[in-house]
Amino acid sequence: MSDPFKKDLQYVKFSSYGFLKNLKLFEPFLILFLLEKNMTFTLIGTLYAYREIMTNLLEVPTGVIADAFGRRRTMVQSFLAYIISFLIFFYASTFWLFMLGMTFFAFGEAFRGGTHKAMIFEYLKMKGWQDQRVAYYGHTRSWSQNGSAVSALIAAGIVFMSGRYDMVFLVSTLPYILNLFLMLSYPKELDGDIHKTGGVRESLILVWKSLKITFMNTGALRETTNVCIYDGFYNAVKDFLQPIIKSMALALPLLAFLHEKQRSAVLVGMVYFFIYLMTSQASRRSGAFSGHFEMLTTPLNLTMLGGFGIGILCGLSYLLGYNLTAILLFMGIFLLQNLRSPMSVAYVCDTVPYEILATSLSVRSLVTACYTAIMAFAVGVLADHFGLGEALMILALGLTLLTPLYWLKTGKGRPCDPLGISESGSGTG
Repeated sequence: MSDPFKKDLQYVKFSSYGFLKNLKLFEPFLILFLLEKNMTFTLIGTLYAYREIMTNLLEVPTGVIADAFGRRRTMVQSFLAYIISFLIFFYASTFWLFMLGMTFFAFGEAFRGGTHKAMIFEYLKMKGWQDQRVAYYGHTRSWSQNGSAVSALIAAGIVFMSGRYDMVFLVSTLPYILNLFLMLSYPKELDGDIHKTGGVRESLILVWKSLKITFMNTGALRETTNVCIYDGFYNAVKDFLQPIIKSMALALPLLAFLHEKQRSAVLVGMVYFFIYLMTSQASRRSGAFSGHFEMLTTPLNLTMLGGFGIGILCGLSYLLGYNLTAILLFMGIFLLQNLRSPMSVAYVCDTVPYEILATSLSVRSLVTACYTAIMAFAVGVLADHFGLGEALMILALGLTLLTPLYWLKTGKGRPCDPLGISESGSGTG
């Protein structure tokens, strides 16, 4: 089946943004890098939690700035903050310098969170393609995953050749500089309309009213938690795949002739490359997957519960010494996140006006950051006291037992459409 929307120049720019944005070469090696710096899992969890808390505090203000003064300028500020963060990590050697690096990274995340999604949905509104949100966002997001796949191979090559983890931070600045200039080429129309209606005070009043209406609705907290809880779980545990891969790499006799970092680099690069190739397809097929269900609530519930179940099995496998099984199960956590993300974004976008979309999506990111901070710190402490496998099991089991608190009621929300196409029209070709 051909795509129902037109892959024009702006589609290429959206996809290129995602590809370059996910060339975070440090990601597959971040925990290994911090462990090399004599960080405990508790300190690593603290860094992750601090980053999410800072992002949390900045999310809504930066969302308001994006809506009030223009999304492109906000995105440029985001990339500048990222670049500064990468440079700090390259030179840092103490916990407090890493905290400073996380601060700038949080600024980058906060300025970016929700803003680019709002630009995509603004463009779909301009083109009359609102009914294709899941499919369009899923396609552009798939390029982000392609970027992650390429990033894993490049990062593995850098670590293999240099024998250093810190070099990946320095090289990561290059794609972000390119993305900064790409953002300046976006059309001014994607800045949105709110900044033209009045000053900051008027914008804040409109945003506050919209948020108040959203959260005063019956079941809003349950719906927000359902959308955000799995994102928080994924963000908190995804990088802990790295020590599992390293354990397997050191045990493989085929790689015994290589140095420890080279062994880790080879296997980490291969595993993350295949993970992101698969997550790219998962994101691309999200619209088709949601089309098998009458309402979006059903696949959102199922993917959430499935991910928690996989987390339990993953922790158990690592605890029992089945590293390969644990890695394969961990891949399932990644796949479900990318299958779920376009659906959850579309679910949120159905309930808010376009004029405050950046702010509303930033609120979603804010809540996700809260959950991520709590879970990242919890995993770090549990891993130091009991072990990484036990930490994953305890967290995933706890989230599974609490599922009734954020299980979406069947029958609420908009109907699902195959490839994001509604029955009322086929969209613009």
